[in-house]
Amino acid sequence: MSFNAFTRAQRTQDDFDHPGSGRVRWHRAGSLLSLAAAGLVYALAAAPALADDDDYDGGPVRAVAEIRGCTDAKIRGRAHLIEEESNEGIKTVRVSIRMRGLTPGKHAVHIHETAACEPCGAAGGHFDPGPFGFSNPDANHPYHAGDLVNIEAHGRKGKGRLNTVTTRVTLSPGPLSIFDEDGSAFIIHVNEDTYCPEGEAAGCAGGARAACGIIKLATDARDKDDD
Repeated sequence: MSFNAFTRAQRTQDDFDHPGSGRVRWHRAGSLLSLAAAGLVYALAAAPALADDDDYDGGPVRAVAEIRGCTDAKIRGRAHLIEEESNEGIKTVRVSIRMRGLTPGKHAVHIHETAACEPCGAAGGHFDPGPFGFSNPDANHPYHAGDLVNIEAHGRKGKGRLNTVTTRVTLSPGPLSIFDEDGSAFIIHVNEDTYCPEGEAAGCAGGARAACGIIKLATDARDKDDD
């Protein structure tokens, strides 16, 4: 017996045993199938934009930056960023920076609003998107989205490491993404970030710029190594 013939026979038997029930059951089945199909279409339409990227494997989103001195060639470093979902449903970004060539002591670190480092001033102010964003480095500080903690350098080689986590920015698309139309860059400052406890004051966010690095999405195995 063919499938179509079987289903017709089954419906006839249902109607014989329970008049009208077969028609109701098939109507409900059809409704459930329609709802399932609609749900699939919605899920596909709502998939993150990164899912269209051939390099996106559904795992954490990663980015890197090669950091170089603004005027001192001995200053060099590398940054790694990893975005992951948190238990709260918001995105967290782990930031890891390794530097050398800095003067001993603490140095301010921020994500700046433009992916440009030539000269370092081209990176603009602190990354602070949104309708009420205010990127002035010494104003609204330390409340900018791109504000991070200090990195501390040690010894004659000026080596320093920074490991921190922020929920103020994202790597994936969205209103807090550092990969907006003009990108973003890291700036390492000459001085320590005091976090401006008395409000706006010249140099309270670290003063002059010592190093800069344009942030880029990771594209190969070396970039995705967060060591």
